[in-house]
This record gives sequence, structure tokens and C-alpha cells, in this order.
Amino acid sequence: MKSIRFLACSALALVTLSAPAVAGPQDPKKPPKPVRVDVATVKRLFGTDPTVEPVDNPSTPEKVALGKALYHEQSLSKNGNLSCASCHDLSTYGVDNKPVSPGSTGQNGDRNTPTVYNAFRQFTQFWDGRAKNVEEQSTGPILNPVEHGIVDEAELVAKLKAKPELVEGFQKAFPGAADAVTVKNFQLAVGAFERTLVTTSRFDKFLDGDQKALTNEEKQGLNDFMQVGCITCHTTRLLGGQMFQKSGLLQPYPSEDPGRAKVTGNDFEKGFFKVPQLLNVEKTAPYYHDGKVATLEEAVTKMAKLQLGKDLSAEQTASIVAFLKTLTGPLPEEFAPKKAQ
Repeated sequence: MKSIRFLACSALALVTLSAPAVAGPQDPKKPPKPVRVDVATVKRLFGTDPTVEPVDNPSTPEKVALGKALYHEQSLSKNGNLSCASCHDLSTYGVDNKPVSPGSTGQNGDRNTPTVYNAFRQFTQFWDGRAKNVEEQSTGPILNPVEHGIVDEAELVAKLKAKPELVEGFQKAFPGAADAVTVKNFQLAVGAFERTLVTTSRFDKFLDGDQKALTNEEKQGLNDFMQVGCITCHTTRLLGGQMFQKSGLLQPYPSEDPGRAKVTGNDFEKGFFKVPQLLNVEKTAPYYHDGKVATLEEAVTKMAKLQLGKDLSAEQTASIVAFLKTLTGPLPEEFAPKKAQ
């Protein structure tokens, strides 16, 4: 049961890792001693993706091409001015870098826009986990009155059929269907496209055996990340996206958002949110479910206080931030910002 994931966090909090030995005074003429990392522990904590339910959505070039077109189609909004890419900009790591995002009518939502890169690898979707996978998630914003503002599925289908190029795309992606333009096929196409949005970081290379992928400073940051207790919640290859946790576990976080309880109706889950993945986190500010934390340094220090009851030193914060920046991977070439000539 997914509720068990709440308890896993408390259990992990009991894990204590040995602190790396503190190096003595260094001879300035000699290179610094290499920072040692317990590779076996690192692979155990971060070596695998979160467990996700399988989805019957085999990829085809036609389905991915349709999904890409739908992802960027602004006509699928109340005022014809908003697409998935408006908030999940693929050239800025799948976010718009705003605390909360405006919808088709200009009204702001109430939660920070999470990145779409690597999103399909998480165990559930949305901050409150109300969608099982990216296929199911794809129509959530479309039918949300504050976001795209489409009234219902019938209006969505009507808008899709009003664009001949989209109808042709559906027919190519789903050949043989009597009526290829359906909400289900919309979900499958967008999901197929989003499953291509993957980044690979230097930390991935480190996990795959390249010990030179991280610098001494970054390895120390990894050690600090583990020793401080960030691994209480941020594990798996995504460093998150695998469980729910209460925001403000040990110190209260000021928010009226009921979080997971809005979905389940369970008062125990008030203030619980999906633990965000940390891949590309240096590029996805601002932070937290409400987007009220502006910098990565502030996010790290506040999280340590709120979730672990710890006051980090400036050195610990800088060290952990240095490690977190190794989670940034290059964007797919077609979406990477073009360099000035």
C-alpha cells in the first residue's frame, strides 16, 4: 500500500552513516587527499529508479510525434493561448521558474510547476499523487478550470477534431481505429512523448562506475548529503519521486494546502506531498510545493531544519549544493537553447 511509503521515511531517518575522516593540515605543495565515498552504500541508496506500475503504451515514432505536437498545441485551452509547454518549457528544464503558473485566463494556480523531465520515472504524478502516471496526468491540467480551462472531455475532443493536422496525426499514430481522436489516445500520445524526456547527469555517470565524474568537493557534498540525513526522503536514482512525506515534519511549515489529504480525505495525510525528485534541481527554482523558496541554498538549509531538525553550517550547505549541481544533465539537443552565433 502506498501509505507504507510514509513510514519508510521514518525508518530511514534512523540510518546513520559514518562521517568521513577529517583531513589534517595539507601541504600546499601536495594535491589534496581524495575524498572517499562508500560506493556500495551510494549504489544501494541511489542505484535504482522508483518502483512504478507498468503502463501498456508501446512507443512508436508516430505516437511520439503526435504527443509532441499536442504538448505544444495552444488551441487546447480556453482562450487558445496556453499549451503544456507554456508552464513546462522544455528549453528551461521543464519549468517556467515562477512560484506558481498562470492559466489560460491569467489566474494563478496554487502549486509550483514541477519539471516534466524524468517525471514518468516517479511512482506517482502531481504534488498530491492524484495521477498514477504521465498518461493519466496529461489531461489533468487540460480539464482544470484554473489551468487550460477546457470544460470537459467532449470539448477537448471537439478542439482536437477542429485541427486537420492533429486528426491526421491521430490517424497515423493509431492506425486502424474507427475513430482515432479520443481522450484515451490523447493520453497515450502525450505520455509516449513525455517518456522521451530524460536527462543524464554526472552523478548518473558516477553511479555507473566513473569515479572521476565527481570532483573532491562534490564527493564531499555527497557524503554530507548522506550524513546529514537528506537520504531520509531523497533516495533512488531520482533522489526523490518515490514516496510521500509531510512538509514540516519536525518544524512547522506555514501552508494551508492540505496536500495528499485533498485526494484521500484522510486527515492523517494533511500536509503530505510527494517528495520531489532532485534531478536538475539547480535549474528548477523556485522550490517547495508553493514555490516560496527562491534559492537552492535556502531550500537546503530550510529543508534540514524543517524535516530533520538540524541547523546546517555554511560549509555544509555549500557542500551539499555543490553535490546537487552534479544532478544537472544536458537537455536533449532539440530543446537546448541555441547558442548565439
